[in-house]
Amino acid sequence: MNRIAELKNSPINELKDEHQAVKVGLTILSEIASRLSRGQAVDLAHLDQLLEFLTTFVDKCHHGKEEDLLFPELEKAGVLREGGPIGVMLKEHDLGRSYISGLREGLTRLKAGDSKAAEVVIENIEKYSDLLIQHIYKEDRVLYPMAEKYFSPGQNQALLDGFAEIEEQRVGAGKHEEFHRMLHRLQEIYAIGGN
Repeated sequence: MNRIAELKNSPINELKDEHQAVKVGLTILSEIASRLSRGQAVDLAHLDQLLEFLTTFVDKCHHGKEEDLLFPELEKAGVLREGGPIGVMLKEHDLGRSYISGLREGLTRLKAGDSKAAEVVIENIEKYSDLLIQHIYKEDRVLYPMAEKYFSPGQNQALLDGFAEIEEQRVGAGKHEEFHRMLHRLQEIYAIGGN
């Protein structure tokens, strides 16, 4: 395989591609939060779908690939966990999970007729979106370039194989594509441009 094909088919490119889907999801969430803050009606089923995307695609799959495979390989290469970039990323993953939990709680209350719960939903969407936008920037600009520098073609292939296994076990066959179709549909519903 030539170097250009090798770089295209890399675990880092796969993670960066997933970041693009995450950004689309965040844009849709932000539009929903904006509508809720203006007192406009929002189909709460869309928030359910986005919560599934965030818990399955973002956390179980994307963060799983990083936490179970990428980060340990970076540690072996000498990148620090404690006091280093890996530790920061892990803390941010946990913080993101707390915002998702808050969003889920707010949505449950909203469905039960608690109109004040919209504030909880909006707050958790805003905090989660702000966190992930910065998180993605740090990974794309700092952490991932480190990985590209340290990993051999063999390590890259082992990571790709491990990533495929995580997708199969934690997400399931065809679910990745289903999430992309859902994001595309919600982009159209909320009149958001993009891929």
